[in-house]
Amino acid sequence: MAAHNKLFDRRRQRVRTQLAKQAGARPRLSVHRSSKHIYAQVIDDVKGQTLAAASTLDKDVKSATGANVEAAGKVGTLIAERAKKAGVDKVVFDRGGFLYHGRVKALAEAAREAGLEF
Repeated sequence: MAAHNKLFDRRRQRVRTQLAKQAGARPRLSVHRSSKHIYAQVIDDVKGQTLAAASTLDKDVKSATGANVEAAGKVGTLIAERAKKAGVDKVVFDRGGFLYHGRVKALAEAAREAGLEF
């Protein structure tokens, strides 16, 4: 396994440990970042259901590229709107193994500004 994957897995495990302490209290805002796109889901782990989802592949956000901070901000705003429509105001932020920097940070801040609490 490459060194990058080991570090990623260690970060993801740290995040999961913290989330497990709050299990069931709030839905989870899960973020996945690829080289070309960014995806976000609000997941109810108790029921095992996705309550809301948004990505740079959505028609509302679609731009020339999904791999920039501006597109991530649009996804953050969109996921917050969809979560509120589903009746969710408070979530736990699950960044996975991704660093809270750049696109992940832009998505989180845009979701906060749009009214999602975490």
